[in-house]
Amino acid sequence: MGINSNLDQTSWPILALRNLVLVPGMTVPIRVGRLQSMLALKRAQEMTSTGSPTQLVVTLQRLGPDDDQSALVKVESLHQIGVICEIEKTKGSETDGYQLLIKGLERVRLLNISENAATHLLEAEVEVLADKSEANDYARLLTTMKEAARELVQYLPNGQDQIASLIEEIQDLRFLTYATIANLDISVEEKQRLLEIDSLADRASNVIEVMAKVRSELQVKSEIRDKLHSKLGKSQRDAILREQMKAIREELGDERSDSDRLDDYREKISKSKMPEETRKIALDELKRLESMNSQSPETHVIRNYLDLLLALPWAVDDSTPPIDIARARESLDRDHYGLDKVKKRIVEHLATIKLRGGSRGMILLLVGPPGVGKTSLGTSIASAIGRKFVRAALGVVRDDAEIRGHRRTYVGAMAGRIIQGIKRAGVMNPVFMLDEIDKLSRGFSGDPASALLEVLDPEQNHAFHDHYLDVPYDLSKVLFIATANSLEGIPGPLLDRMEVIDLSGYTSLEKLHIARHHLLPKQLEEHGLKATDVAISDEILTLVIGRYTREAGVRTLQRQIAALCRSLAARVAERPAVLNDTPVADALPIAPIAVAVDDLDEIFGQGRVDHEEALSSAPAGVVTGLAWTPVGGEILFVEATSMPGNGKLVLTGQLGDVMKESAQIALTLIRSRLPQIVQAIDFDKRDFHIHVPAGAIPKDGPSAGVAMVTALTSLMTGKPVSPKIAMTGEITLRGKVTPVGGVKEKIMGAHRAGVTHVIIPRKNERDLKEVPEEIKKSMTFTLADDISDVLRPCIGLELPPQDPTTGLWGVFQAGTSGPHLT
Repeated sequence: MGINSNLDQTSWPILALRNLVLVPGMTVPIRVGRLQSMLALKRAQEMTSTGSPTQLVVTLQRLGPDDDQSALVKVESLHQIGVICEIEKTKGSETDGYQLLIKGLERVRLLNISENAATHLLEAEVEVLADKSEANDYARLLTTMKEAARELVQYLPNGQDQIASLIEEIQDLRFLTYATIANLDISVEEKQRLLEIDSLADRASNVIEVMAKVRSELQVKSEIRDKLHSKLGKSQRDAILREQMKAIREELGDERSDSDRLDDYREKISKSKMPEETRKIALDELKRLESMNSQSPETHVIRNYLDLLLALPWAVDDSTPPIDIARARESLDRDHYGLDKVKKRIVEHLATIKLRGGSRGMILLLVGPPGVGKTSLGTSIASAIGRKFVRAALGVVRDDAEIRGHRRTYVGAMAGRIIQGIKRAGVMNPVFMLDEIDKLSRGFSGDPASALLEVLDPEQNHAFHDHYLDVPYDLSKVLFIATANSLEGIPGPLLDRMEVIDLSGYTSLEKLHIARHHLLPKQLEEHGLKATDVAISDEILTLVIGRYTREAGVRTLQRQIAALCRSLAARVAERPAVLNDTPVADALPIAPIAVAVDDLDEIFGQGRVDHEEALSSAPAGVVTGLAWTPVGGEILFVEATSMPGNGKLVLTGQLGDVMKESAQIALTLIRSRLPQIVQAIDFDKRDFHIHVPAGAIPKDGPSAGVAMVTALTSLMTGKPVSPKIAMTGEITLRGKVTPVGGVKEKIMGAHRAGVTHVIIPRKNERDLKEVPEEIKKSMTFTLADDISDVLRPCIGLELPPQDPTTGLWGVFQAGTSGPHLT
């Protein structure tokens, strides 16, 4: 039946659909309950003549994510393309709503949509849209769509044969297209898009593409469903076979049953040396295991827990040898050259443990730059006293569960690193190294440093509580040794529980001995070389140490020696195997391949560190300072200059607040203690600029105060300071030089750089006792109480004393240089 003629060219009532797209030729049931929909139905019935079917326009309503479906339909929410439908059946009432059976007739375009201000009834004029089709493509598209439909229905769960036969009977491309749109499991927006295509050929092509996509999705789902059924079937089959196998084994008597395994657990628990409280918990867990089904997932959790309890040592092994102090000292001397004071402190520590009969309250912290042998010292200590060695790297730990373990209620729970390390060692009294303890980081899951307080506290670690273990465990027999590059990253309460042993680094002579007797033989062996194949002199090793490594430790030195051996290995491998028809092995001995000084730049490239040129000469205003870094001491240069300006002090080089304040103090001190400079220089018309290379590295600390005063004084007097004079110390407004930290590391860094004269605060004189004798013999030291003690050896300047009566400073002594800047 077609469109009612009495409704042509009139306003049609609009019924908005929310989750349905009606297409021509399809009949669907809908429920009408909204007020606007009831008014549209009533209006359509009023406009229909007697005996004619009721018709109206339906179109899809756009719904946003926050739209209320019970709200009034707005004109702008309606799609412009809809369908005129015919109401075939009506059931219900205005009170409860209507159940309608509607059939789509023709596609229409909605024109001039209007809304009644009083009743909110939606009406519009319509334009019937005829399908545009091309005769040439009709048969091809019909055949292609049928093929796509047949492929699609293969993945439908039920009624495949019936649907396929219905598809074969359809010979109308238009009807087949609309029927496919109506029945495809796609979104209403996609169906509306297909409905709005005017050309039948384009619409059919788009439908075929959508069918191919749906077919692919159904194919994947079908494969997943088949795999799931296969796995479920396999699990059931495995369970049946497992029960059958169990019965067969029981009949044959050649396999232990589950009850036998439980008896093994009970026997091991009874024979273990665990405390009674722990034994009771283990037996309770065993009873739980006995009452469970063997297929229950929790049985694996209980078995793993019992295995851990039984694997842990609960008593000190009687076979552990007593500590032999002479053997320990010999072992440390054999494995580590130098570090005499460090080794002495370790031997004292071991002697105390031997006399006390335990290591409780004795926790060592080895602090030093990378490559000085902190970790290897731990292995040497374990070897020296005959104990197992365990190491736990803490550099990436940011969760306290890594230390204390996870509670067993979590999936994949496990014990913490401390308990796991004890389990690996198999003894209660190993040497346990906590490596890189200064690099612990606090995450959202907790603070691992706080968890370590219980581990390292001698008053608590005799009953350490791991969350997974959930029973007290005695850690007081463990010899803990921690390592760190710096004390800055260690919280105060944790640092308070450890005894600090400082490893500041090796001298050049110590590095030469280590390279000759330890690093070089090891690298020769690793590179397949013999000592008779190559010749590396002490001069070459000294140049490698001084020009290509310049570090506190020997890690980079080891890499450079490895590079040297690789170069030599290539040259050795290139030697001929046969010489004058005689094997080389039978010929005269071949001279070893020697390394010349000129070969070093070719092997390593340009020297990495070379302060010789910088220390050869320096203009006025440049002073050598000393700095402490986590990788050892270093020299730095403080540069000062002046230019016309308005009295500003410019500071560059990424200086921190403390260094900026030191620069202000330096300028104020000069203006107060050097009256002739003050009289000769108009500070209000000159700017002073202080720079500390390298500018990309942040710097801070008070120890550059004396260097800044000396640099400014050198600039103003025009007298340069020898670059081989380095200095450190904090300065006050009264000119006093106060002590600073890291003096030992700074002096060793100055020695590596070639500095011959070091000025330090007098109150740091005690730190010179820690400096190796070979360094003290090769350097000159000046102890400074006042800034005069610094300027006197640097530029020959004697500052005037303060008048006790007036509080003013005096004038220059006769013979001293006058001001340079005018």
